[in-house]
Amino acid sequence: MIEIGKTIVSLDVIESKFCCDLDHCKGACCVDGDSGAPLTPEEAGTIEKLYPVFKEYLSPENVAEISRQGFSVIDQDGDLVTPIVGKNECVFTFVDERGITRCAIERAYFEKKSGFRKPVSCHLFPVRITGYKRFDGVNYEKLKICKPGRTNGKTNNLPLWKFLEEPLTRKYGEEWYQALKLVAEHFPNEKG
Repeated sequence: MIEIGKTIVSLDVIESKFCCDLDHCKGACCVDGDSGAPLTPEEAGTIEKLYPVFKEYLSPENVAEISRQGFSVIDQDGDLVTPIVGKNECVFTFVDERGITRCAIERAYFEKKSGFRKPVSCHLFPVRITGYKRFDGVNYEKLKICKPGRTNGKTNNLPLWKFLEEPLTRKYGEEWYQALKLVAEHFPNEKG
């Protein structure tokens, strides 16, 4: 573990190779899980406000589920999360022409219809943040569904911390990310 500011970063974030491979995983992280994606109260409010902007990308089933559940829910652990539909699929998703599950919120962002990309927890995946009283734990959640991402990361020799530069900077700021980069670039690896 490495301490940077008010975070404790798992060595797995530095040592692991990773690069999403949507052609192989088909966006499984938006479909597979015990509950929806973690949200901050601010993100829940932003999603509700932007709903008319990205609603057009959602299926009638997802729209009906949002009408039934709302824009956010409290899960079994007491956390604020996105609602789910079907067998644990995030309600804010759609399936594209290649069969990949994607985020409707993010699609609106890429089409320049909004300035909000998606919840930071989704943007950071497979890194998960656990908030404690005095610090955040920054951990790599190594799931079976992300095996294609690990293979792709090894093939491209891309460290997880580099793959997640944008969301890590979004979460903790440029100064924090530069400190992580400095540590990671000087951290001993298996080659010595």
